[in-house]
Amino acid sequence: MFKEEKPLEGDALIKEVCRRIRVARSYWDAHNNRACRREREQALLLYNRLSKQEKEKIPQVLRVWLRYRSEKYFGSHRTPPGKRKKKKK
Repeated sequence: MFKEEKPLEGDALIKEVCRRIRVARSYWDAHNNRACRREREQALLLYNRLSKQEKEKIPQVLRVWLRYRSEKYFGSHRTPPGKRKKKKK
């Protein structure tokens, strides 16, 4: 019934990385941090599968957002979501 999907490669992988980064940016602009974090993590996983030549095919604006700007807010030095303690009255 279900079509088995092959792992993405080449141009399809590049296209999917770009799509996921754009989706993460749209979530970021909408202040939806949880969804943004999830999409960004998926984009990073796929991005890390690319070769150096393939990474250069990703538009620079998207690469910069993925690696630097979003790292400032979602990096490992930040407190993970859901760990904040609520104050008791």
